[in-house]
Amino acid sequence: MVKKKSETYEWIKAIVGALVLVVIIRTFFFTPIMVDGASMNPTLQDEERMIVTKIGEPKRFDIVVFHAPDGRDYIKRVIGLPGDKIEYKNDVLYINGKVYDEPYLEYDKGKIIQGTLTESFTLKETPVGSDTVPKGHLFVLGDNRRKSTDSRHIGAIPLEEVVGTTNIVYYPINEIKIIKN
Repeated sequence: MVKKKSETYEWIKAIVGALVLVVIIRTFFFTPIMVDGASMNPTLQDEERMIVTKIGEPKRFDIVVFHAPDGRDYIKRVIGLPGDKIEYKNDVLYINGKVYDEPYLEYDKGKIIQGTLTESFTLKETPVGSDTVPKGHLFVLGDNRRKSTDSRHIGAIPLEEVVGTTNIVYYPINEIKIIKN
């Protein structure tokens, strides 16, 4: 009888320990997320599942997950860091006056018959309302520029609303990949 109680107690300890470990890992290091919508096409597809890394600060062109003002989690690409001056002119990205290439947009740009993929704008013309990305904020855009609710519509994203960065697609199994920035 004593041996059975001891064995049950050991199983309970192992299960509780595993649950505590899972909670710690999900809270502080990694968490799964599912892509919802087409705003990151063609880079990411609707309903793909990804791993979000909660370690480190987002860098330019990283893909981030953040809590949006509407209460949902959005997934977008970091374009502007605090203090950056962002401008789009004739479908070309300028950061602090320097032209930046966006190879992840080439597929969509090649499909455009008329107009541009990304309409021209300056930060001042967006809800950011200033010449530079505010301190402690990011300026983010979806890769599917014509169908993305992003910083052009909701403003700069406070760093404290960023869940983490992501670049690993693990589902569907036949689409497992690492996204390169």
